[in-house]
Amino acid sequence: MKDPAVSEAPVSPPKAAKPPQDRSGYLFILPWFIGMAFTIIPFFASLYLAFTDYNLLNVPNWIGLENFAEMFSDDTWWQSVKVTFVYTFVSVPLSLAAALGVAMLLNRGVRGLPVYRAIFYLPSLLGGSVALVLLWRYIFGLNGIVNAFLGFFGIEKISWTSDPDYALTTLIILHIWTFGSPMVIFLAGLKQIPSMYYEAAAIDGANKWQQFRKITLPLLSPIIFFNLIQSLISSFQTFTQGFIFSGGKGGPANSTMFYNLYLYKQGFEQFHMGYASAMAWMLLIIIAAFTGLNFLLAKRWVHYDN
Repeated sequence: MKDPAVSEAPVSPPKAAKPPQDRSGYLFILPWFIGMAFTIIPFFASLYLAFTDYNLLNVPNWIGLENFAEMFSDDTWWQSVKVTFVYTFVSVPLSLAAALGVAMLLNRGVRGLPVYRAIFYLPSLLGGSVALVLLWRYIFGLNGIVNAFLGFFGIEKISWTSDPDYALTTLIILHIWTFGSPMVIFLAGLKQIPSMYYEAAAIDGANKWQQFRKITLPLLSPIIFFNLIQSLISSFQTFTQGFIFSGGKGGPANSTMFYNLYLYKQGFEQFHMGYASAMAWMLLIIIAAFTGLNFLLAKRWVHYDN
């Protein structure tokens, strides 16, 4: 006689084998998982090293928050923060304004638009390259093109690269010149604004400036916000321009000592890996704070369809 409990127990259906296409998908994303391992492991290793005294040769020695406390008494660290902040908060607004201005010009139905778009976009591809920074040093050198041009107006030669008062300004101009990437994004956003809004505003008597303030800026605000966040994060991480321009010294008189350049010198020239790791985490905190602040302020000026 059969046991009723056994005969009435639900029978689970056999598990279906995963189709071959699923296995192919996992195989394709396997390199991403391997690459993430090379990112996640150093990420958490640097967090541990930030609380240690480590010079690559000895075993890391746990010292708690001493590396972070040392930063606030380090004059060069404060100078690197000052240089990076001035560079970021001067160059980013000017670069975005130049990008938006050129995008609006190109959006007026210019003939040969793809050619102009490529010409303006090209410097942004080369902006952080070694060759372009070297070329920039030549252009702004004592006998360079800029001083030759100023000489026509009777202006004496300026030592753009070796004078602490002008060195950072030269790098800010270089950054503004590489506005091609946000310009292309602005141009795509401008083309999404329906022309009927401008036609209706013109019928109501709005001039070009009023149309820009009341139509273009509000409808383009999500694009402006995106470019602002991208540019801020990129500027805070500036390294190549300062390294090549100053020969890796951050001079003259630490006037181009960017945060990442000082971090590099601490880690790979003086082998203060613990201090360099603490600097890296402090930079992450600074970037996260400014990004979060921008997201909070975005509720006041960024307009979405919903």
